[in-house]
Amino acid sequence: MTTTLTLVQGDITRQHVDAIVNAANSSLLGGGGVDGAIHRRGGPAILEECRRLRASLHSDGLPTGRAVATTAGALNARWVIHTVGPVFTSEEDRSELLASCYRESLRVADELGACTVAFPAVSTGGYGWPLDDGARIAVETVRRTRTSVEEVRFVLFDARAYEAFAAQAG
Repeated sequence: MTTTLTLVQGDITRQHVDAIVNAANSSLLGGGGVDGAIHRRGGPAILEECRRLRASLHSDGLPTGRAVATTAGALNARWVIHTVGPVFTSEEDRSELLASCYRESLRVADELGACTVAFPAVSTGGYGWPLDDGARIAVETVRRTRTSVEEVRFVLFDARAYEAFAAQAG
């Protein structure tokens, strides 16, 4: 089966999909950017499940490149898949960790039975990943990953991000 890639400029918290991917921090307890927006709009149910995950499976936090799911609370989705992207540094190539965020999120989506998944541009905001390279890694990784997800929707905050992803998606 071929996964359809769709690009949307807009607010990821407004998407009607099975799963929304959250560019989370390792604490899973909310933060800024996409993470804060998802927690605010999704409501307290997401934070409650994140706290349970921290108390059981991820007491030291979710490792970079990994993914885990919770309820989507009040969002127009069934689940939120939280993934922790790497912080960009020119001293160390962390591209594999960024690619792992997309692969792991799709693996979790497959386990959940999600058919539609909305991704942000992981690590390209506060974590400083160069947008063009982040778009390249995201699109290439999703295209190469075997998944049952029917549609991957990249939801991009502004025109610059949309254009970067459009250049990669062809």
